[in-house]
Parts: sequence; C-alpha cells; structure tokens
Amino acid sequence: MTKGYSELRNERAGAANGVDYAYRDTGGGQDTVPLVLLQHFRGNLDNWDPALIDALATASRVVTFDNVGVGGSSGTTPGTIEQMARDAIAFLVAMGFSQVDLLGFSIGSFVAQQITLVRPDMVRRLILASSAPQGAAGMHGWAPEVIGAIGTPHTSPEGYLDVFYTRSAASRHAGTETQRRIYARAEDRDAATTWATRQAQYDAVCTWGIPDHARLQRVTAIDVPVFVANGDSDPMILPRYSYLLAGLIPRARVKIYPDSAHGFLFQHHAEFAADVQAFLTGAS
Repeated sequence: MTKGYSELRNERAGAANGVDYAYRDTGGGQDTVPLVLLQHFRGNLDNWDPALIDALATASRVVTFDNVGVGGSSGTTPGTIEQMARDAIAFLVAMGFSQVDLLGFSIGSFVAQQITLVRPDMVRRLILASSAPQGAAGMHGWAPEVIGAIGTPHTSPEGYLDVFYTRSAASRHAGTETQRRIYARAEDRDAATTWATRQAQYDAVCTWGIPDHARLQRVTAIDVPVFVANGDSDPMILPRYSYLLAGLIPRARVKIYPDSAHGFLFQHHAEFAADVQAFLTGAS
C-alpha cells in the first residue's frame, strides 16, 4: 500500500556542491518524469499540505525538498533567486533527474522560473502558483500587513490564516483543516527554518521585485507549457501578476481560484491537483 505524504521518511541526497539535501519522495513511476515541488517563503517539507501531495501523487511521482540552508538541508541559504536556482539544479542532478516537471509556489515559483531559463532542457512542464515575473512594479517587498503576519520572528496560526486564506467561513474552515493536516505528523518532522533563512529569502524576494521593465521580457524566453495559478484574493502576490505572467510567457495558461488567497492550492487541493494532472498529461 502506498504511503501518504505524512508517513514518508525524510531522505538525504548528497550533491556535488557539498550540500546534503533533505527530501521526501512519494515513489512510483520511476520511469516517468517526476514532479518536483519548490516551497514557499519560510516553508520546509512539513509545510506542504499532505492532502495536496497525496492528490498529486495519484498520477505522478512527487518529490519535495529543502533547498540549501532550509529545514533539514545543510549549508547557508543564499540571498538571491539566481543562487537558489543553481542550488536547486544541484539537487536535481544529485537525484539523477535529466528532466522534470516543476511546481513552484510563491518564492519557489521565482526559483522555478529561473531554473527554466538557465537550464531549459531540464524542464518539461512548469506550474507557477502565486507567482510574479522579475521586475514587476509593486513587488518590491510585501505589504506591511503581510510581512507583519508571516515575516516576524514568532508567527502565529492567526497570521498564517490571514495571508493564506480569506475571511469567509468556508476559506477559514479550509485553513484550519490544512493546519490540522500539516501538524498531524508527530514524529520525524523536518527541522524548522531559521531566522537567517527568513532574512536571506526576503532579501531575494525584494531583489527580485525591484521594478525593472526590461527584466519582464526574460520570461518570454520560456518555451515550455506553463500553468499559472493563484487565488482571487491573494494579498501576498496579487492575482494581477498571474495575468501578467500568462501574457508574457508564450505557451502559458492561467486559472484564478475563487474565494481563496495565498494558500489557494491547499484550500482547493483536489481541484488544483486535478488541474495540474490534466495540464501535465495534455498535448500542449
């Protein structure tokens, strides 16, 4: 019987850059293209909703990992998206992956864009969840209420809900259910992310968001099928950036999920997973 995400053991992969990466692998489909996930700001292996991973794993081999310096991985978290992408590529190579599908979420979606640009032959299809292109106006740091909720030394469940879910009863219920699933794992949990990682990641986010109209053109070079998605009320990375990305990337499609915020892919995990699998198996 296949194990659920909450039951998977933490694995280690040593890479040529000297880093030992922590990861989890749903297994199955070893001869197929794996779906590799890149995590959100301050997130580790345990911050993925198990319901989403389990839904994705019904049709794909899913691999989650901590990038350099994050959670259980060794090393020091870099302060640029460019270095994070190089570090992620080192992990993919260490795993023996010649080609992957990428699902990047939040800061992970910035890294996924960069990987696709610098190592285009490695990426078959790309999913960008809660994303924005480099240089977009209005992305130079997050709104005070957002960084005040999820960027402080000691965050709270209420702050998480305020950013990842809307204030509707349905969305808040989905958020509390996600938190229940995430914290149900009692043993062999991943190491918590550090304050140094938070600082480095936010440096990278702010650098990525320095307004620069010319840099918007970078993503026009992405020549693989791309699925761009977001919640209609995301306060962290506004949905207008999803439309901007989809307009710039030649082979992109976009979907905005209703009554949801930054955590739309957890709130709508069944629908989002079905959409991802339809995209991954599509002809275009």
